Amino acid sequence: MNKQIKESLEFIRQKTNIRPCAALILGSGLGDFADTFDKSVKIPTAEIPHYPRSTVAGHKGYLVFGFHQGVSLVAVQGRTHYYEGYSMEQVSFVVEIIHALGVEKLLVTNAAGSTNPRIVPGDLMLITDQVNFLFASPLRGSARFTDMSNPYSKEYIDAIDKLARSLNIDLKKGVLWTSTGPTYETASEVKMIHKFGGDAASMSTVPEVIMANTLGIKTIGISCITNFATGMGKEKLTHEDVTRTAELVKEKFITLVSHIITEHFA
Repeated sequence: MNKQIKESLEFIRQKTNIRPCAALILGSGLGDFADTFDKSVKIPTAEIPHYPRSTVAGHKGYLVFGFHQGVSLVAVQGRTHYYEGYSMEQVSFVVEIIHALGVEKLLVTNAAGSTNPRIVPGDLMLITDQVNFLFASPLRGSARFTDMSNPYSKEYIDAIDKLARSLNIDLKKGVLWTSTGPTYETASEVKMIHKFGGDAASMSTVPEVIMANTLGIKTIGISCITNFATGMGKEKLTHEDVTRTAELVKEKFITLVSHIITEHFA
């Protein structure tokens, strides 16, 4: 794996000399934020050696380097998922690349379904903790016993909550529950998730956050709540509806992320 990371990094360095001080992993329907970067360099991930290709609609498949209000960044515009058939090591490979680039701060985002009636579609949720219901880990096969008592850096949680209030953004807080997918949860599974403490359900994010914690990268997580999970509403769930709702809250999302970057990543 170290040899693969080195080869990926060498390829990236041939394309850009931007040295990012922070990274963003952008979830379903949220990737357009990377298109706002100044002096951007877009590298198709399909061209990067050893990098797994994103096959999901709404995930463009680029690493985007550039600047946002003077802050140097790299954005993952289209992540890969465990349900696409990749190993957990492949899903979290991008975090190892980010670490090799010298990044010490990471913002992960996703589209998620609410399992908590107090968190509604259109809300943004600051992730405070996570449940790994993937029954797998990117650390499998190694002896890296990572402490997970602070997966989403506590030093940021209160500060970002205060920031959101100053922007008149109703930012919820909650626990992210991640399972394998690609099916959405059944109504009975949603009841279990809520009973066990999950506030939103997703099919991503956990592998990257485990790897980020292992590598000492401080992490912030935001879920865009795109729907009520199965059984909490009458509508059937589709990926198109997920991306459509993410589009509707894009302005609020961009406003919050922009201020996080300038106030906490600069």
